[in-house]
Amino acid sequence: MALFRFLLIVMFGVLLAYTGVVMIHHGPSLFQVFFGDMAKLGWPGQFNLDFMMMLMFSGLWVAWRHRFSARGLGLAVLAFFLGSAFLCVYLFILTLQTKGDMREILVGKARV
Repeated sequence: MALFRFLLIVMFGVLLAYTGVVMIHHGPSLFQVFFGDMAKLGWPGQFNLDFMMMLMFSGLWVAWRHRFSARGLGLAVLAFFLGSAFLCVYLFILTLQTKGDMREILVGKARV
């Protein structure tokens, strides 16, 4: 579990640094570029569509794990819009709260 936590920290740090560099060079125009590539019907747009669907799965999993409660729906929105940045922090916190019990991490305490 320590290695998984370390991986989450490294992934979060790399993502944060990379995002910072991109914002410095290109500004905060993520949605314009993201959906613009999709509108062009090319490979970058296909990748963005696929990635957006993975973000939807991530949000649905978080909402389901919290039994579609108000908190779970709020976390699902964060999962969808923040992607891996959210999941790295969320999973790190879950590993601490559950003492590393992967079953509880995946399905939630109520379903264990």
